[in-house]
Amino acid sequence: MKINKIMTLQLIAVMAASIGLTSCGNSNATSSSATGWKINDKKGGFQYNTSYDGTEVPYGMVAIEGGTFTMGRVQDDVMGEWNNGATQQYVQSFFMDETEVTNLMYTEYLSWTKAVYPPTEARYRQIYSSALPDTLVWRNQLGFTETLTNTYLRHPAYQSYPVVGVSWVQANDFSKWRTDRVNELNLERAGYIAKNAKTDKVYGEQSFSTDTYLNAPSKAYAGNDSIVFKGVKNRAKAGQNGVYAKMEYGIISAEFRLPTEAEWEYAASVRKSDRVYNNQQGRNKYPWGSDDVRTNSRKSKGDYLANFKQGRGDYGGIAGWSTDAGEITTAVKSFPSNDWGLYDMAGNVAEWVADVYRPAISSEVNDMNYFRGNVYNKSVIGPDGTVQVVSANIEYDTLPNGKLRPRALPGEVQKEGVGTEDTFQRRNFQGDNSIAYKDGDTFEKVGQKGTMYNSPQDQAVYDAQGNLTYTLDDAARTSLINNNSRVIKGGSWKDRAYWLDPATRRFIDQYSASDFVGFRNAMTKVGNTKSNSKKKARG
Repeated sequence: MKINKIMTLQLIAVMAASIGLTSCGNSNATSSSATGWKINDKKGGFQYNTSYDGTEVPYGMVAIEGGTFTMGRVQDDVMGEWNNGATQQYVQSFFMDETEVTNLMYTEYLSWTKAVYPPTEARYRQIYSSALPDTLVWRNQLGFTETLTNTYLRHPAYQSYPVVGVSWVQANDFSKWRTDRVNELNLERAGYIAKNAKTDKVYGEQSFSTDTYLNAPSKAYAGNDSIVFKGVKNRAKAGQNGVYAKMEYGIISAEFRLPTEAEWEYAASVRKSDRVYNNQQGRNKYPWGSDDVRTNSRKSKGDYLANFKQGRGDYGGIAGWSTDAGEITTAVKSFPSNDWGLYDMAGNVAEWVADVYRPAISSEVNDMNYFRGNVYNKSVIGPDGTVQVVSANIEYDTLPNGKLRPRALPGEVQKEGVGTEDTFQRRNFQGDNSIAYKDGDTFEKVGQKGTMYNSPQDQAVYDAQGNLTYTLDDAARTSLINNNSRVIKGGSWKDRAYWLDPATRRFIDQYSASDFVGFRNAMTKVGNTKSNSKKKARG
């Protein structure tokens, strides 16, 4: 009932925007305060969704109202390590998945990829294989887990369990795919693309890309006019061409992405019920608002509040009594949500976030929407002055583990790093890569060779004959960290209670996968960041 209601509201919002912008009898036409000209005039001119009233909550997500919080405040520093000292940060409002991405969601992605880029064709073979999770993460040299390698991803018994064996790179590829599929549906509902074309007519370079549609709409779906209408079907004027949905119409969704570390920790640690006027009153150790891992409620007293490892040789408790029903992962929503409506922000699986790992986070550099990992790109413009789109000529990168990954899929806009013309005399950023910006690397500052963060980098290289050679890095190294080290947050089914504290943090290589790491998506809330809830002092 709730799902149908949400989908109905989304449909109404999209159709209303479309009708208001393209029909001849536009009732929302207003005059420009700059020129006095009419906006959305039925005779043409400037078209804009002047009645847009905010971002609808995306399906499967919850709204997180932004605010200030203390990031990195670990309650019990049992590790005694220098890692992410507490800093004051402000996070803008955003949306986040209420659960981890499940096996069902990820296999939908795999099914689409296999259908659109069939691995039976040589040119597409590596696209599908690059999306496959590593199911061998379940193997243990002294443990019987082979059944999980064969069943965990695809068996219906695990459909609501969080997907694992997915690298940071694969999690980002899924997020991009999700963005395109949601926007494809939005455009179909608004009448800009043919109904059911997303499943009936899409193949190879005819796949839909949000970026392509916005920057080169005539090249979307490889320019197939039977899919992309030049104007809303049955509403475009006779002979009218080039009338596509634009960003100004409010139909295109913001991108799905991995949350930043600051966003993830804020959503896991900040509790609405702890607010007293404009102050945050105290902080509990765990996301459910307690320093205990068991519930004190009369009905379920003694039950665990998360899926984690209780002790050596104890992954779930005593059968028939205190078990958490999760010797490995559990189905999402098996435990109560936190104040925001988010499930499993502690336990079940640890989660990828977007940030490159560094031991310290300094609020002196930036104290708003903190994120380390910015790499700036721009669209490639061809000699004819138009945006270039990837066709059948697919370029692949060889990852350190020997797997091939497409730089861009057919139908997507070609990208390149920003150049001097984009950064000249700018004060806010320089260059296209900010990963190592003011990271405390004293080696580079004093002119010494090498860098502080220089962990071993093994290589896998294909020769001219297509033979793969693996090379171990035997150079002298001073660190386990490099620019491919990505932060993971939250404890897992495999971790002790210490890691359930949202402020704790670890890292693994972005190309690696594990049986205890999954992910969930976030989305920036554009426009008004305030929630619709009435201010209320609590205390």
